[in-house]
Amino acid sequence: MTNLDTAAFARTIAKTALEKLAADVRIVDLREVVSYTDFFVICTGSNTRQTKAICDHLVDEMRDQGFHKPRRRESDPDGTWMLLDYVDVVVHVFTPDARDFYRLDTLWGQVPQETITEDGAEAVAPVEDDLSDIPDDSTGSEQQPAAQA
Repeated sequence: MTNLDTAAFARTIAKTALEKLAADVRIVDLREVVSYTDFFVICTGSNTRQTKAICDHLVDEMRDQGFHKPRRRESDPDGTWMLLDYVDVVVHVFTPDARDFYRLDTLWGQVPQETITEDGAEAVAPVEDDLSDIPDDSTGSEQQPAAQA
């Protein structure tokens, strides 16, 4: 697939996840930082049953639309994190607690991301990791959150 094709495929996957009520659907553009994939599609299901339903729906719909099945499908033992590897696009479906724990949205810092909503895509700035809860090594104290304007 070309870069334009993989971007369109990532958007198709993201919009299809919304059909099963996936929340906080994001496309993370990794083309400039990793060589093993072009995009991550990251979304949240409210519980393990929903994460499985989202993944099953994605596999079925992509097949029905003429795309190949994922090269790999994985899950942690509890079903809190499911992965569909379409090679150029890797889909991660989390429960809310697992998404907060793994924080894939912030792992690469300054990469382009889009939040996909039912009424279209909204480009977002690269996500900065919130380090306010991590102790400052030089003083041993916690950093204070920035004051709100």
